[in-house]
Amino acid sequence: MKILIALCSLILTLVARAETKSLYDIPLKDIDGKEASLKPFQGKVVLVVNVASKCGLTPQYKQLEEVYQKYKAQGLVVAGFPCNQFGKQEPGTNTEIKEFCSSKYHATFPMFDKLEVNGANRHALYKSLIGEGGKDIGWNFGKFIVGRDGKVLLRIEPRTKPDAPEVVKAIEAALAAK
Repeated sequence: MKILIALCSLILTLVARAETKSLYDIPLKDIDGKEASLKPFQGKVVLVVNVASKCGLTPQYKQLEEVYQKYKAQGLVVAGFPCNQFGKQEPGTNTEIKEFCSSKYHATFPMFDKLEVNGANRHALYKSLIGEGGKDIGWNFGKFIVGRDGKVLLRIEPRTKPDAPEVVKAIEAALAAK
């Protein structure tokens, strides 16, 4: 009986793993509310960032855009995900967020629908980025570098700027890996 239970448990675990979606398959919405995913970025290096418009770290939009412009021809995509979970610092609508980012910081990188990165309503994307048992996102502008294969290469804390030497080094290494 113990062997049967262990075998059933193993089978269920394997089935669950087989059904686990890659980052590219997770349903998203873009900043305009249209169905989206990260699938168009498959084979690229993606810098995923939870962003906010009314935060002390908001000026990082400038560095995010600069890094995007510098490396996009080599295959880098910056993907911004507005989040209002930290001090209610992203209260606007998607339209307001889009207008703010483009007018104030001239952001041209892809932006997505506002989502939750922590708690019971954590979006599936962040469940996948953080992993089972991983620590919560600490604040706005937490960053993840995702390699060309869709695996998380590096988690970067919010206060570390997108153009910090260690971040640039990690981006360049990820871009060099084919």
